[in-house]
Amino acid sequence: MRWTTPLKPALGAGESLLDRLLCVAGAVAFSQFPEFVQQYLQRLGGHLDEARRQVAKFTETAAQSNLSLPQFIDRTSANTDTAVAKLGGVMQDAVDRVNELSFANAAIHDASLWERPFVFLRHVDPEIASATWEIYKPAVPTTTEGLVYAIVGVVVALGLYHGLIKAPAQAALRARRERKTKVSTIKPVAPSDSAR
Repeated sequence: MRWTTPLKPALGAGESLLDRLLCVAGAVAFSQFPEFVQQYLQRLGGHLDEARRQVAKFTETAAQSNLSLPQFIDRTSANTDTAVAKLGGVMQDAVDRVNELSFANAAIHDASLWERPFVFLRHVDPEIASATWEIYKPAVPTTTEGLVYAIVGVVVALGLYHGLIKAPAQAALRARRERKTKVSTIKPVAPSDSAR
């Protein structure tokens, strides 16, 4: 009997506990994605509302001069006074920002469950994402999306553990046992009479 035989039940229980802990960790980690996206979208919506308010003020000012906003931007940008001309760039940036944020907001909201991570990464605004992360509050989403991400997290965590840790470790132990077995089965060669 090997000295490790009595430890096998304890090692098996430890591995079973590790599997469960990895399942919980994977589920909790992955289920945070929908919650983060929701908090990101709230912050994105705030930025979009502010940018729209700015553009609305520019549009109102243009209307007071009987001009459309594009006409007002063109006239302001063409002004010989560089300070006034720069204001044209500011107004155009505000219009571009509204368009950009509106497109990103709609794309993320309209994405399907499976597309959302890829659409989010394609349209994420790093500044808004960073600000969201600074005040992010973890939560356990009780939606179908949260459940799906939790299941994916379990599969990924177990896959990484079994594929990158457990299987290579077992292969290394098997190879080590085989080497030991080969060494112990080689019998020493008795010296021949002529060698004596």
